[in-house]
Amino acid sequence: MEKITERIATLPANASYFSLEFFPPKTAMGMSNLQARLSRMSRAFRPLFVTVTWGAGGTTSAKSLELAEICQRQLGLTTCLHLTCTNMSKKLVDDALEECKALGIRNILALRGDPPREDEYRLEPKGGRQGEQQSEKTDAVEFVWAVDLVRYIRKNHGDYFCIGVAGYPEGHSDESHPTDQDPRHDLPYLVEKVKPGADFIMTQLFYDEKAYLKYERMLRECDDGIFKDIVIIPGLMPIQSYQILKRTTKLSHAKLPAAILERLESVKGDDDEVKRVGVDVISEIVEEIKAIRSPGPRGFHFYTLNLEKVVGFILERCDLIPPSTPIMSTNDDFAVEDMHPSMWNGVDSLNLMNGEFDSRDIRRRLSSRRLSSPHNHVITDGPSNHHSASASTITDHEPSRATTLAISHGIGSLGREATWDDYPNGRFGDARSPAFGEIDGYGGPKIHVSPAAARQLWGSPTTKQDIGALFRHHVMGELHKLPWSEDGLNDETSLIREELKRLIEDKGYWSVASQPAVDGIRSSDPIFGWGPRNGFVFQKPFIEFFISASQWNSHLRPHLLDSSVAPEVSWYAGNAAGEFENSSCNRSDNPGLGHHVGKREQAQQVNAVTWGVFPGKEIVTPTIVEEVSFRAWCEEAFGIWAEWEAVHPRDGATKKLLRECRQDLWLVNVICHEYRQPERLWDILDVQRPAEGRYG
Repeated sequence: MEKITERIATLPANASYFSLEFFPPKTAMGMSNLQARLSRMSRAFRPLFVTVTWGAGGTTSAKSLELAEICQRQLGLTTCLHLTCTNMSKKLVDDALEECKALGIRNILALRGDPPREDEYRLEPKGGRQGEQQSEKTDAVEFVWAVDLVRYIRKNHGDYFCIGVAGYPEGHSDESHPTDQDPRHDLPYLVEKVKPGADFIMTQLFYDEKAYLKYERMLRECDDGIFKDIVIIPGLMPIQSYQILKRTTKLSHAKLPAAILERLESVKGDDDEVKRVGVDVISEIVEEIKAIRSPGPRGFHFYTLNLEKVVGFILERCDLIPPSTPIMSTNDDFAVEDMHPSMWNGVDSLNLMNGEFDSRDIRRRLSSRRLSSPHNHVITDGPSNHHSASASTITDHEPSRATTLAISHGIGSLGREATWDDYPNGRFGDARSPAFGEIDGYGGPKIHVSPAAARQLWGSPTTKQDIGALFRHHVMGELHKLPWSEDGLNDETSLIREELKRLIEDKGYWSVASQPAVDGIRSSDPIFGWGPRNGFVFQKPFIEFFISASQWNSHLRPHLLDSSVAPEVSWYAGNAAGEFENSSCNRSDNPGLGHHVGKREQAQQVNAVTWGVFPGKEIVTPTIVEEVSFRAWCEEAFGIWAEWEAVHPRDGATKKLLRECRQDLWLVNVICHEYRQPERLWDILDVQRPAEGRYG
C-alpha cells in the first residue's frame, strides 16, 4: 500500500527507476494471458510501479479495476490507476476511488480524457427515472478538466492518494488550440493542476529528447518554483512496428525527428529490423535523459501496449532493471550447459538486438531446459498461487529471475511461446493476445475526434444516401477518416478501390475493412510486404461491411449458405442487439449442425487471412478473423455508432437517422478461401469488376 512518491524517496539520489503501463485486454483469453505475462515481467523486470489505463463507463471501467486488482493484490506491484473525468458521472468517480481504497491502491493518474461533449450532446443514461437521469447529468458537469478531478480527490480523500497529472513536452493539441501546440501555452494549466495537490507529472509519449529536455528545463526554471522539486517522469513508447509508430504519433501529435524517421524508413519493410532500430532509438533517448542532472532519482515510464519483448531489451540495454535476486541458480547453469540447439535462435536474436555477443550473456540469460511443441500457442500458466508483498519473491516452484528474463526476451522455445504475439495487428490480431485491439490501449468505443471536429468531418447526414456518400468518399481517398477508420486507406486498397466503390453504390454495403488476395509475394514488396527479409507473404481476400437487416436476411445470408458458395467462404455477422451468426453453425450443406454446435467448437473456428513464411521462423499469422475477435469488434463498432449519435443535437434528424442505422444494421465479415483466385470474392458478392484486368 505504498505511494509512488514514497517509493521514489527510498531510492538513492542518483538512482534510476522505471514504470510500465498496461491496459485491460478486450477478451477474457487476453486477460488470462496478460496475467501470465504480468507475472513474468514483474519477476524479470521489477518495475518500481505499474499503471493501468482507464476505460470510462460500464464494463470497460470494470475491466480496468479488475486488472488493477491483479497488479496490486495478486502480484504485489505498486499500482497507479488512470482515472479520467470528462463524460463521467460523479458516482462513477466516487465508486472507482472507493474501490481503489478497498484494493489498497493509493496512486491515481488524474486525466481529462476525451474532449467533453456539450451538455445537449451527452449520451442519455440507460434506464432510471427522469430525476435520476438529471442527477447523472448534473454530476457530470462537475468534471470538465483534470484539475477538477485533482481538487475533488483532495477535497474528499485528503492525502490518502498520491496524484499524478499529465504533461505535454511538445504541447497539447486539441480543437481549442489546434495549431498552437506549444508547451509554453500549456504551462498555466499545468500550474493549475499541480497547485491543488498533484504529486508528480507523467508526460505524453515523445521521440524528440531535445524537446523533452527543453520542457523539463522550462518547468524547473518556472518563476514561482512550483516545479523545482516535483517528480517528472518522461513517457516513452517502445517501437513495435513502423505502422504502429506512425499511428501513435499521429494520434498523440508527437513529432518524429528527421534523423529517427530516416533510420526507420530505411528498414520499414522488415519488422524485426524496425524493432532493433527502435530499441536503439529509445535506448539512446533514455541515456540522453539520464545524463541530465535531476533533483532526485531519474524515472522513465514505458507504454508497453501489453507487449514484453522489446521493452525488456530496452530495460536491460539501459541498465534499468534493479539487481535484487541471484543472477543464476545452479539449475540454470545446468540448463545453459544442456541447452537444446533450438534455443540458439534466441541467442542470435539477442546478439542482433544488442549489437554484441558475449558467452557470459548466454550463461546469465538462458535458463530453460523445457521444450514444447513447435507451434505458435499461448502460455496460460497464470501467476503462482503464492501471494507475497514483493513481486521479486521467488518460490521453489517458480523459475529464477534469469530464466524469466530470458523467456521475456523470446529466447528458446518457452520464449517463443511467451512472445508469440510479437507482431500485433490491432483488431485483426489474435484475440488471445493481451495486445489485441486498438493499439492506443485505451478502452471503449471512440471516434477519436472532438464533437466539433466530427461534425466538420462528416457533416449532419439526414438520409442513408448521405451516409453512403461518406463511405464512398473514404474509399476513393477523398475523406481521410471515418468513425470506424482512423487512417486513410492502405496502398493495397488501390487494387480493389473500384470494387469497393461499386459495392457501396450498387449494393448499399458500407465497407469498413477489406484486403485483396496475395499469393506468395516477397516480404520486401513495397505494398504488401511485412516481416523479416527474404520471406513470402500471403493473404486471403476479405471484406467487412454494414448491411441492412432486410438485405442480410432476404438476400446475402441465403446466398452465402447456398451449396455453390458455402465451401469457399467463412463469414461472421452480428448486430447491436447482440445477435450473432457465423458460417460454421449455419451451413446448408450440413443441416445436422444447425445451432447445436457448441460454443467451444465454434470459437475454435479461426481464419488466418494473412500469413508469412520466413527463414528460420515458424509460420507467422498476424491477421486472423475468428468469433471472439469479431464479437469484440462488433460490440465496439456499434458503440461507435452511438458515439457518432452523441455529437449531434438530441432531437435532430441526424441523431434520429444514426440511431435507426445502429438499430437496423448488421456488421458482416466475409472471407474467401480462394486466395489464388483474387477475383472470386467479388464474383461471390456479385460485384461487377473493372473492364481492365488487374488480377493478372
